[in-house]
Amino acid sequence: MLLLCFLQLFLASLAFVYFSKAFGGAYMKSSITQIERRFDIPSSLIGVIDGSFEMGNLLVIAFVSYFGAKLHRPRLIGIGCLIMAAGSFLIALPHFFQGPFKYETSLSHSNTDNSSESILPCLSNHSLTDVDDTPDLEAKTACEKAAGSSMWIYVFLGNMLRGIGETPIMPLGISYLDDFSREENTPFYLACIHTVGILGPMFGFMLGSFLAKIYVDIGSVDLDTVTITYKDSRWVGAWWLGFIVTGTVILLSSIPFWFLPKSLPKQGQEQSKSKSTELSTVAEQENFLPEENQEHEDKEKPVTFKELAKDFIPSLKRLFKNGIYSLMVLTYLVVVNGFIGMITFKPKYLEQVYGQSASKTLLSQCNMGCSCSMKHWDPVCAYNGMTYASPCLAGCQTTTGTGKQTVFHNCSCVGEMMTSAVNMSAVLGQCPRKSDCDRIFKISMALSVVGSFISACGGTPGYIVLLRSIEQDLKSLALGMQTLIVRTLGGIPPPIYFGALIDRTCLKWGTKQCGGRGACRLYDANAFSRAVSDSECPTWHMNKLLYRHINQSPAQQISDLLFDLKTDETAMSPAGEKIVLVVLERNTM
Repeated sequence: MLLLCFLQLFLASLAFVYFSKAFGGAYMKSSITQIERRFDIPSSLIGVIDGSFEMGNLLVIAFVSYFGAKLHRPRLIGIGCLIMAAGSFLIALPHFFQGPFKYETSLSHSNTDNSSESILPCLSNHSLTDVDDTPDLEAKTACEKAAGSSMWIYVFLGNMLRGIGETPIMPLGISYLDDFSREENTPFYLACIHTVGILGPMFGFMLGSFLAKIYVDIGSVDLDTVTITYKDSRWVGAWWLGFIVTGTVILLSSIPFWFLPKSLPKQGQEQSKSKSTELSTVAEQENFLPEENQEHEDKEKPVTFKELAKDFIPSLKRLFKNGIYSLMVLTYLVVVNGFIGMITFKPKYLEQVYGQSASKTLLSQCNMGCSCSMKHWDPVCAYNGMTYASPCLAGCQTTTGTGKQTVFHNCSCVGEMMTSAVNMSAVLGQCPRKSDCDRIFKISMALSVVGSFISACGGTPGYIVLLRSIEQDLKSLALGMQTLIVRTLGGIPPPIYFGALIDRTCLKWGTKQCGGRGACRLYDANAFSRAVSDSECPTWHMNKLLYRHINQSPAQQISDLLFDLKTDETAMSPAGEKIVLVVLERNTM
């Protein structure tokens, strides 16, 4: 009974770890846009930061999956959770080192008293010169130091730590569960773990959505002085707060693993005497040996690093000679290649394709006399439904109100676009999308949910095929190498090349405090959508071909084997099923 409780405790603990790591990972994805704006970096660099998680995995996955299987697996998972929590806290650290966030605005160059002409958006020639002056080298160096322009490195290193800490969870956790549970129970246990894990992204994105509406410097600045809203492309939410929350959750999830044993007897061992459970039977018998005999045996057989390492290369050769395993890994690689790039920039994709209005940023006759600076990004929404990059480009002459309530009047470009000059004013912020865009967004999300559900249905069967196609002693190594290959080739490149393609669709780049190009403020929504879809389509077509090959070839071999056995009763038992799979493995080596 106690041993059953240990297995149930491990199952519940592993499910909670899957939830917490998915919770943290989803929040990282949802805060990508906030991090990009806070550090004024392009999407291609954001892709490198996101890929640092897989880089951390790459550093240790092969060693953890091989040597970890021979050590105390639950404690290694607990150590991994501690490292993940430390990485989350490190990501949040730059917020406390940087000064208050200063968003770019042309309004900061003017007075802010509440008079009918307190701000003159339509700049004169001499005022434009002051705005566009390039700071000298000394001033630029001091500015960059004050702005903390290199603080994104902490985010990079913290995310890499998260990747290192996540390494032992999947290979050691799944192999531990499969080793000490009934074979017929393993699919159910895996389904339970993944079901709980699926809740993580939901809560992660909900937390990201909530904190994105809270200003980054909440508690340290007067929010009445902030002239932008969370709908503005310059807005930065309280991204750092979420990493403190996710780090705390991951830290709590590590606690149970320190109290779990190194090994357990095979579940239901007393009813099964097959050779496949021989190792677990020995483990059970060792529990009834006197302590002094057990200590004596441990002294006679000390485990050294050299003994653990000598079979590493031969084990790799045995593993990759397995045709089914190699084909499954290749399939996972193709799937992840298309999935990771999309999920990394999905919040940005939804924002740009469904959340932005058409914009007008070019100079025209209506604002030629204003000498507008193209560096400024201070979007205003005119009553004609058009967004202008700045009040100056809208040709506005005067303002009333302060802060978020500022209204610009006598905007010559607004009157030019309207058939009758009924209202030539504009307000701060970008114009919202039309109502039909909301309807399309809901349809898109519904299709996304259905597609995700159908895709997830293959998760547990895929794991079972992978686990049953490899030998018992290679289980942890197989899962670890799958993670290594998939995350190296499928996790690191996609965010980088997706980010580079997205950068090419930028219409308006922001300007850093110290000069130079910052984060993108406005994208071409149509080009953005095409770039994402064109990058995904080839991977999905290749994935379909690979799955078709897997479904046809192994299924035919299994059918032939069952026909040769003439539906013998032994072949239909769990033990017989294992024999068929072993024969199949030998035929594919």
